[in-house]
Amino acid sequence: MTRAIFKSVNLSDSRTAGQPEFPGNTAAHTPIARISAAEAVFAALRRAIEGGQFDVGTKLSSEATLAAQYGVSRSVIREALRSCNTLGLTMTKTGKGTFIVANKVANDLTLGQYSARDLNEARPHIEIPAAGLAAQRRTDEELEHLKDIVQEMLSENDPEAWVNLDASFHSAVARASGNRVFASVVSDIREALAHQSETLNLVADRQHRSDDEHVAVLNAIEAGDSEAASKAMAAHLQAVSVALDTILNK
Repeated sequence: MTRAIFKSVNLSDSRTAGQPEFPGNTAAHTPIARISAAEAVFAALRRAIEGGQFDVGTKLSSEATLAAQYGVSRSVIREALRSCNTLGLTMTKTGKGTFIVANKVANDLTLGQYSARDLNEARPHIEIPAAGLAAQRRTDEELEHLKDIVQEMLSENDPEAWVNLDASFHSAVARASGNRVFASVVSDIREALAHQSETLNLVADRQHRSDDEHVAVLNAIEAGDSEAASKAMAAHLQAVSVALDTILNK
């Protein structure tokens, strides 16, 4: 197996408004939406893998080598490789390196006990009405708990801690609905929700957009506006679904 070699490029570790010259890129100077350096490196790696530039089983260059080639820090490379691992394109073996294990993303993702498709189909039927009921039935204590969670999310910089808070928010909304079935179902899928959030944050950088969507749900619940709460949750779940479809190239 040959070691993967990528064209040397230079990216800053900050967010970039331009598209760097990656392997296979024919529109290097076309403006695109602002993305992070890790997203840009991940996109380049994914294009190279899915474009057949090397075979399954190929070992990638070391983090240090890739960092030098892309002009970014090793932490950016690690984040990009985690995204590749999450989508099942690569596998990192401790002490051995990262290897290509698939040349395309699967049609679905396994998120804990459930698949992304299962979650996307089920969540709107549970969490949209739960949010509407929460706006009608939440207690003052439940509202304060939701506020505390959202406030923590807005200031949380640790990805793992944020993912746990995200799952807590959705569970708390379901409990505030006063419907024990909704609360039980969301509690049951909590681990899968955490896996989903982690995947979207790694691959699609959705954390800050999710924060805004959660704030909209919270504001509607606080206002006691059932219709607005349902619509805000529906918008959030739709955005999640679109992000997952984009990841899976649907």
